Amino acid sequence: MLIEDTKKISDIQQDFHREFPFLKLEFYTEGHPVGESSPAREQLDPGKTLAETRSIHASGDLHIVPTMTVSELEKLFTEKYGLNAQVFRRSGNLWLQTSTTDHWPLAEQNRKGGHSEELFNEKYG
Repeated sequence: MLIEDTKKISDIQQDFHREFPFLKLEFYTEGHPVGESSPAREQLDPGKTLAETRSIHASGDLHIVPTMTVSELEKLFTEKYGLNAQVFRRSGNLWLQTSTTDHWPLAEQNRKGGHSEELFNEKYG
C-alpha cells in the first residue's frame, strides 16, 4: 500500500479493505494505547489528504502481511507515517474496534469477521 501526502484517507481505507474485506481502518487525531479503543469524536474525515492529517510526512510502500498483528500494523502507521490508525472488525451488521484482540493476526481478525457475517446472514438474511 503506497503512503504519500497526496492520497486521501479514503484511498488507504479502500486499499486495506480490498485485502481484508471483513476489516476496516479508521484514522484519528490522537493515538491510543494497545488494548484501548479510540473515541469517535477524534475520527478523521476520510476526504482529507494524508498531508492534512499526519505529523510525519514520509512516503513509502507499507507492506501488510496477514500474519501481522493489529497492534503491529497500528504501530507501523504511527511510527513510520505519523498516522493514528484503528482496525475494526465486522460483527454481524456492526463494526467493532479490535481493541481487546489487538494481539490477533490480521488474517484471524478477517476470518472472524467473515464468520460473523455468515452467521448474521443465516439468522437475518
